[in-house]
Amino acid sequence: MGRPDGPAAERGGEPERFRLLFVCTGNICRSPAAEIMMRHLLVGGLGGREAARFEISSAGVNAVVGEMMHPDTRDELSPWGLDGPHAGAFRARQLRSAMIRRADLVLGANVRHRGAIVEREPAGLRTTFALREFAALADAVDEGMLPPGDPVKRMHDLVDRARAKRGLVAVDPDDVMIPDPMGRPPEAHRNAVHLITDAVYRITNKVIPLRG
Repeated sequence: MGRPDGPAAERGGEPERFRLLFVCTGNICRSPAAEIMMRHLLVGGLGGREAARFEISSAGVNAVVGEMMHPDTRDELSPWGLDGPHAGAFRARQLRSAMIRRADLVLGANVRHRGAIVEREPAGLRTTFALREFAALADAVDEGMLPPGDPVKRMHDLVDRARAKRGLVAVDPDDVMIPDPMGRPPEAHRNAVHLITDAVYRITNKVIPLRG
């Protein structure tokens, strides 16, 4: 699928970068976990140089600005060794309209975050999904239809193809929920990170080209 010229189209019209923004409520549990896990999987699958072409960030619709990641969610990243500097340097940010306009893809923790994002910035309608909603749509995309090679180009194309499947793929709102673990026991944080990791794995597996 062709992609119109935009902020990511550079050097002869080829996309040089991909900007992905994760959004939740306070930006201290779900969206930072998604940000850190996505970056980790891209580095593991592509290597640091290619992964650096993906700008991964997060924000909250009602952020606890400047706060560190919640310790219970941070602890759930320990099996991947991501509970150290990766999580320790994180600070929560408030979602701004400019962030949405700049992003090539915005993924909210839940459907209501998707609605809040678009309400804040209507221009984000084409690029905004709930995280597990996007994973379900990505699952329905034939990987063979994505352009070979360049992972950034594959990601741009995946967004276009997932958008085209909206309304054609049955997505139950209950199935795309990532419950807010804030104020709940550690098991709730474990469940949230499990759901996030599952979705991010499914997305990155579509984007990282198979090595022959």
